Amino acid sequence: MRILLVDDEPLARARLRSLLDECDWPAPARPQVEEAAHAVQAMERLQHGHWDVLLLDIHMPGVDGLSLARLLRQHDDPPAVVFVTAHAEHALEAFDVEAVDYLTKPVRRERLQQALEKVARRRLPPAADAAPTPAPDFLLIHDRGRTERVPLDAIIYLKAELKYVTVRTRERTYIYDGSLHELEQAHPQRWLRIHRNALVARRCIRSLEKGHDAGDDPEGWRLRLDGVEEALAVSRRQLPLVREALAGGAC
Repeated sequence: MRILLVDDEPLARARLRSLLDECDWPAPARPQVEEAAHAVQAMERLQHGHWDVLLLDIHMPGVDGLSLARLLRQHDDPPAVVFVTAHAEHALEAFDVEAVDYLTKPVRRERLQQALEKVARRRLPPAADAAPTPAPDFLLIHDRGRTERVPLDAIIYLKAELKYVTVRTRERTYIYDGSLHELEQAHPQRWLRIHRNALVARRCIRSLEKGHDAGDDPEGWRLRLDGVEEALAVSRRQLPLVREALAGGAC
C-alpha cells in the first residue's frame, strides 16, 4: 500500500509515521509512506505516481484538505481519502467528498488500522477464483465493553453525526463506528438515502410531510417512519427519490 501523509505540521506527520509503524502488516507487505506539507505539494506527488490512500489534514494554509479532496474526485482513479484532523465539525462535509473515514487527533493506532482496513477492502479486487462473500445481515456494535449483534431487519434508520453513526431501532439507539456509504453499498435495496447524513429502511417509510422545523430549510420536508416518533429531514436533492419510493410502493 502506498500512503501519502498530507499535513502542514511536521510533528503530526511524524506521529502518523510512528503509528503506521505500529500497525499490523502482513509480511512482507510493509507500506510505502511519503509526505507532503501542503495541498500543492501533494498534487505534485500525485501527478508523478499512484497512491492508494491520502491521510489528509483539513486545516492547512492555502488549499485546505476538503478542497483537495474535491479536486481528487475529478481524477479517473483517485486515491482513497482518510481525513486526520483536530476538528470534528467537518465530518458531514467529509461524506460529500466520499472520504473512507474521518479520524480526530490524537489518533489511536486501533482507529488508524481500522481506517486502513476499510481502504484495503474498498480498493483491492477479490481473487478471481474466490466466491463473493455475502454482506452480513447484522451490524456488530461495540459499546462500553460489550459487543452486540443488531439485525438489519430491526433497524429503522441510520444517521451520521460527527464521526459516528446513530443506529435507531424500535427499542433503543446505538452508536456505530462505521460508514453510511459502506452500508448503503452493501445493501442498496434495503436503504433509501433521504439526506447526505441519513439512510432509512425502505420497509419503514410511512409518509412525507411539509414542516417548518425541517432542518435549516423553513419550507423543508420531513419523513415519518413506522416504529419511531421522530421525523427525519429530507434534503431537496433526495426529495424526488423519496416521492418515487412512496408512489411506487418500493417500501
